[in-house]
Amino acid sequence: MHVERTFTVPRPVEEVFDYLADFTHTNEWDPGTVTTRRTSGDGGVGTTYANTSEFMGRTSDLTYETTELDRPRRVQFRGRNDKVQTSDTMTFTSSGGATEIHYRADFEFGRLVSLVAPLVVRPKLEKLADETVAQLQRSLARD
Repeated sequence: MHVERTFTVPRPVEEVFDYLADFTHTNEWDPGTVTTRRTSGDGGVGTTYANTSEFMGRTSDLTYETTELDRPRRVQFRGRNDKVQTSDTMTFTSSGGATEIHYRADFEFGRLVSLVAPLVVRPKLEKLADETVAQLQRSLARD
């Protein structure tokens, strides 16, 4: 299951990339994130993060890793715990002084959740994706 959005923010592409390539910034722009901290690495490929998120009233801990970093075009993170695996991919296109962001989040749930995901989880993920775009736009509009 996945959700994806494309939107534009009024910032140069390098600035947007650098901000979003640092996964600790999810503390500022991801409404589902309770906290994220870097656990190893220098921010490049292989860097890991401990993330605590809340979704549908439940808190879960995930370990994220930077799996792709192509400045300023693309960044990808993979997260996992014993119940879910995620892949968050963002691509960036310069548009004058603004940046178009294409954000895609893929989710692989355990067997039980996968059975109900289309009916129960998808609507919640779609709502969270809309909230994430709005928060990202607010975060990147600040000076």
